Amino acid sequence: MTRSAPASAPLTYAESGVDTEAGDKAVELMKEAVARTHGPEVLGGVGGFAGLFDASALKDYRRPLLASSTDGVGTKIVIARQMDVHDTIGQDLVAMVVDDIVVCGATPLVMTDYIACGKVVPERIADIVRGIALGCEMAGTALVGGETAEHPGVMDPEDYDVAGAAIGVVEADALLGAERVREGDVVVAMASSGLHSNGYSLVRRVASHAGWSLDDHMDDLGRTVGEELLEPTRIYAQLCVDLAASTPGLRAFSHVTGGGLAANVARVLPRGMAATVARDAWDLPAVFSLVQSAGSVPWNDLEATLNMGVGMVAIVAPDEADSLVAASAAAGVPAWALGEIVADDGRVTGPDTVRGAKGVDGGAVLLSGAYRA
Repeated sequence: MTRSAPASAPLTYAESGVDTEAGDKAVELMKEAVARTHGPEVLGGVGGFAGLFDASALKDYRRPLLASSTDGVGTKIVIARQMDVHDTIGQDLVAMVVDDIVVCGATPLVMTDYIACGKVVPERIADIVRGIALGCEMAGTALVGGETAEHPGVMDPEDYDVAGAAIGVVEADALLGAERVREGDVVVAMASSGLHSNGYSLVRRVASHAGWSLDDHMDDLGRTVGEELLEPTRIYAQLCVDLAASTPGLRAFSHVTGGGLAANVARVLPRGMAATVARDAWDLPAVFSLVQSAGSVPWNDLEATLNMGVGMVAIVAPDEADSLVAASAAAGVPAWALGEIVADDGRVTGPDTVRGAKGVDGGAVLLSGAYRA
């Protein structure tokens, strides 16, 4: 049996690359921002083994359903690292998680986050968490816990990744979804703030192919490439919760993320029904046209990857469509009618037809026309 030679000096956790003092400093820097997301329902403060949330209000529900979601922000983090701007990625994370929860009509209650990094830089970690806390404030959700893990030897010192999870609640008989959708309903688009947090592998590949620098100013964008690519994802949670409470004819929401507009709308439609989508119903934001032209990306591939300017979709009864559009606009989110729900006999096929997606044997989306640049 061989024996290892004794170390010339005692080996410590810090010598291994993990700085617990830096982690403690990061917590101190973020505590105030996290606390701002706490209402009277949150018990305890930052640093506990578990976040505690008083769920007494659920006793007033007849049949409360818990809704959960978890997600990350993908390779958009590469842009944040290259620009050394880390206080917006957190908002992206919150949006990707809580806006999935509100699709079923649920109110997001609590969220937790996880940050893995090669080296804890307290100020950087605090910036990320401040962004998460700000996003939670915007969504009306308590940030009740989180974890920062330092992984030396696994990740480079400047590397990090983020993930989050949230839980919400909805009354069973208020659950939104495909079962509520009716023929003749109106499909309403709610504008995105830009690329959001999907398709960045394609976008970064196009940027590299075109020779774009993050510092390049693009007249079509009115700002630099980096500023456009780092634009935070719009958070629809509070608006969707309000719309669900005030719109009896609301049938379903669809959060437009990976897979694009058509694939995500198809997930919330029943078999035998289709949503028509007129591409000329809105002006395509400049960033999508730039990505398409710079990379000669086929339009069908582009719209199957990016949100094309639509971040959330609502399906609503015809007599309430105008009021929903007006309510969204009043909340600062432009909205417009995309099309309507029609019967689908399954015979229409081709690149402009998406039928079912992401494992859901749902309805279809029939796209028509050309985008207005």
